[in-house]
Amino acid sequence: MTMDDRPAVPRQTPSDPGDAGEGGQPPNRPSTRRRILTLLIVVLLIGIPAGYLAISAEQSRDSGRDKEGKAAATGLTEGWPSKVTRRIYDVPIPPYSAEVAYYETNSWKISKLYVQFVTSDEGLDRFLGRIGTSRAALDPGRVTISAREAAAVGWNLGPSGAADWAGTVHKHPEPQPLQDITVDLSNKAHPKVYVVSTVTP
Repeated sequence: MTMDDRPAVPRQTPSDPGDAGEGGQPPNRPSTRRRILTLLIVVLLIGIPAGYLAISAEQSRDSGRDKEGKAAATGLTEGWPSKVTRRIYDVPIPPYSAEVAYYETNSWKISKLYVQFVTSDEGLDRFLGRIGTSRAALDPGRVTISAREAAAVGWNLGPSGAADWAGTVHKHPEPQPLQDITVDLSNKAHPKVYVVSTVTP
C-alpha cells in the first residue's frame, strides 16, 4: 500500500483553551439578557438616589437664595433672639408672642438690637414692667424710632401724631441699654411692639 492509498485522517483544529471548561465543556457565562438586566439594576440603584440628591440640593439652594433675598430686603431674621442676646439688650419678649423677628448690628462703638413682636394687651404690660417702665410712659402719637432706623429693617411705622401709635424712650442706668419703644395700638387686643435697644460699650 502506498502512502496515497492510506485513509485520510480528519484534521482537527486546535481549540482555544479559553473556549472550553473542565472536560472540554463550554463554561457557564451569563447570558446577554442577564448582563443587561444587571447593568440596568445597577444604573437604577445609583442613578435614582443621585437624582434625588441633585434635586434636593437645588431646592435647598433655591430656598437659601429666597431666605437670603428676604433677609437682605428687610434685615430681619424671623424667630426669637437667643436668651443671651435678649438679656444683653434687656428685651424680655413675652411668652406666646407672634410675628417675632430681630436684627442685630455690632461695631466697636455701638451695638443695636432691633426687635418686633405681637403680643396681648396683658403681654404689653408685662413687657414694659419687666424692663422697668409702664404703659403710662407711652406717649400717645409718639413714634420714637427714627425713619432711618425703621428703613434699615423695613419697618413701616406710623407718622408722629397718629392716634394708633404710642412710644417712649426708656433709659437704664449706664452701661445698660437705651431703648426706643414704639407700639402699634390699632389692634387693642394684640398690640405690635417695635424696639431698638442700643448698647454702648
